[in-house]
Amino acid sequence: PPLFGPPQPSGSLGAPPLKPLTSVQRRLLDARARLVQEPPERVDFLHAVLCQVGMPRKPTAGRSFERRSGAASMLLEAGRLWRRGGWVEQPLPYGTRPRLVMVHISGEAVRRRAREIEVGHSMRDFLRMLGIDVNGGPRGGYTMFKKQMEALAACRLMLGMSIGERDITLDAKPITRFEAWLQHEGEQRVMWPGVMELSQEFYDTLLDHAVPLDHTALAALKHSALTLDLYTWLAHRLCRVRKAEGVTVRWTSLREQFGQEYSDPRNFKREFRQALRQTLAVYPDARVDDVTGGLVLKPSRPPIAKTSVLVTLPATTPG
Repeated sequence: PPLFGPPQPSGSLGAPPLKPLTSVQRRLLDARARLVQEPPERVDFLHAVLCQVGMPRKPTAGRSFERRSGAASMLLEAGRLWRRGGWVEQPLPYGTRPRLVMVHISGEAVRRRAREIEVGHSMRDFLRMLGIDVNGGPRGGYTMFKKQMEALAACRLMLGMSIGERDITLDAKPITRFEAWLQHEGEQRVMWPGVMELSQEFYDTLLDHAVPLDHTALAALKHSALTLDLYTWLAHRLCRVRKAEGVTVRWTSLREQFGQEYSDPRNFKREFRQALRQTLAVYPDARVDDVTGGLVLKPSRPPIAKTSVLVTLPATTPG
């Protein structure tokens, strides 16, 4: 299918003019060109289970959220943070920002082999680290980002996975220390952490189950939580397919894994396909066919060659 949807009509007589590319389309095309022509700019990492099952993509009213995929599951529980003499309930983290934060702090932990992660002296510093434009953005964007950071720092994360004959349960807060102080962000006084520290339990399993990801691709997909989830899933899954004819994943399974936020299956399929086209634009080696009833995943090279990283990935059964 076309990269960004139906082709635009040519500028022939009586036909409407070509529409200019959007900022997202330009970013995806620029990223694809760099990925095809240049070696990886930077290798990021994410836990293998979080590559298969992502956090909520939209606000969630409840205090817990579960997502499953095959033998992997994530159970997320909202937590509390200490604020001026009292415990303040935090919502569940959701959307693109917590995903980009988890990739960043996981990558820093794996690269530096350290649980303590510097996150800059201000939100502006950290947004720059994440590759998020801070010029001319609405002040409400800072407030929303801070709320998502606090929600992520407060949450409790349970990861379940089955590897061979072993069933593994990780029960831990991914972030165990959240230091903050008052500072000025424009005319507002806000709290901001200078350091985040991963829990020992999460850090240990991250080192054992880290999936390498291409920073350029992630930066190009930062506009959508669904495209980020599809990219990390394909990066983890495609290189594990062993059958030459590929493995078929039915729409029912895809909706269970990615479509909890959609009440109408037709809306899910439409948005999923659009997100998939954008994801494949920055994963040139991915071999995925959209067929009747679902997708066929075929053996593909990972975005980052395993020989270029020092992380040992978990053994898996043949696909």
